[in-house]
Amino acid sequence: MMPGVDGFSWSAGHLIFLCLFFAVALVIAATMTFALVRAVQDFRQRRAGAILWKADFDDLPGRARTCRHEFTGEVKHRTCGNGFECGKCAAHDAFLKVRASSTCPTEVQRAAEAGVYGFDMPADRMYHRGHTWVRPEPDGTLVVGLDDFGSRLLGGSGVMELPEEGTVLHVNDTACRVRAGRSAVRILSPVDGEVVVAGAADAGGLFRVKPTPGTDTRHLLQGEEVRPWMLREIERLELALAAEGAGLSLADGGEVVRDLPAACPEADWNDVWSEMFLEP
Repeated sequence: MMPGVDGFSWSAGHLIFLCLFFAVALVIAATMTFALVRAVQDFRQRRAGAILWKADFDDLPGRARTCRHEFTGEVKHRTCGNGFECGKCAAHDAFLKVRASSTCPTEVQRAAEAGVYGFDMPADRMYHRGHTWVRPEPDGTLVVGLDDFGSRLLGGSGVMELPEEGTVLHVNDTACRVRAGRSAVRILSPVDGEVVVAGAADAGGLFRVKPTPGTDTRHLLQGEEVRPWMLREIERLELALAAEGAGLSLADGGEVVRDLPAACPEADWNDVWSEMFLEP
């Protein structure tokens, strides 16, 4: 019973009950207020994309979250738990030191320049696991493009919607979309920065960004990491197509297929694109 209700009388039991009741109510109200304030702060600081990426990353299958150091044989089996943010990984620098002490520079250059099943993956750029690449320019800007594997995954299936000049991008947030009919494929931004040129076709990319001061690129793959990563991506594609009850030969008459959806029209490419472009 509560005060003000007929028949209520104060007692030690009622006093204890009311104290506990209002304490619980106060905790609930404080928790909801704190959550609301944090949500508003995250929205103002444009951290919504980072929060979404964290949730999406946790929902990705294990084969899509393989640690980069497994690609190069520095560890037999390891799954990334940091959303590919290698700068937050305590083991990353230790793995790099071991690699530097055990790898011949000539071998590194040879691995970086070697093609992978005919896919063009130039050594002058860094690669995001969502199939975009980043190339530093002499003026300090970064050209961002879709890698050859990603281009062939999409083929001629849709229209690219690029970010407008002045758009501020955040790493692992949506950079652009490819619309194919009623479907929209999300392409993740590989870096933080502001778009200064929308449509950087003259530089071989999609757009050019001015990186945010202190932009971290340690999460991007380069050098000898690219070839084994691409081999794993081919395996992931084959598994994704197998799940759709479809099969695909990457080569056609000795040439790598340039329009994969056209070569395998029976597959549900919405599901395949979600798998390969890291959208669960």
